[in-house]
Amino acid sequence: MVDARSLTQDRPARVHAPWRVRTGRLVLRRPNMADAPDMFARYSSDPAATRFLGWPTHRVLADTYRFLSFCDAQWECRGVGPYLVHSRDDGTLLGSAALSLETPWQAAAGYVFARDAWGQGYATEALYAMRGLAGMLGVHRLYAVCHPANAASRRVMEKAGLSREGILRGRAHFPNLQPGLAADVICYAAALPGARV
Repeated sequence: MVDARSLTQDRPARVHAPWRVRTGRLVLRRPNMADAPDMFARYSSDPAATRFLGWPTHRVLADTYRFLSFCDAQWECRGVGPYLVHSRDDGTLLGSAALSLETPWQAAAGYVFARDAWGQGYATEALYAMRGLAGMLGVHRLYAVCHPANAASRRVMEKAGLSREGILRGRAHFPNLQPGLAADVICYAAALPGARV
């Protein structure tokens, strides 16, 4: 007979991720409601920046406020969530990166950047920061997915040390590309051998 107390819970245990993470060129920090206008102006309303995302391009500022409410809920429930990514040099908002715990041992990462931040290695640096944070939180497997047509995102994941695992059929929705249709994604992942057990 199995003791129900020994079974893993359906939801991940709450962790306590730092609200601020620094890398060589970036400062990643937990967002707040005051960030909405800057996020909206920089990337969340830009169809090019949001083309391959799993959420719709923000049409009005209220969409960004709703997204920030979602961010707050993630942080409150899981102890980790989306971060805003700023330049360490001048404080410019460059984009965002996120770590989403699915179980105590597995997490997903994602990112989006303003167009003027593309091609400068910021996404790779931010994803690498999410990888380090995942290991610090005891995650054993970190993964990220992208639309098959998103070659730039594939390169980011490879440069951040994630390996291609394969194609997941009908796994995601891309409302800015194919509203209402399930699409294939390419999955990249990394085992985090330094994670606490």
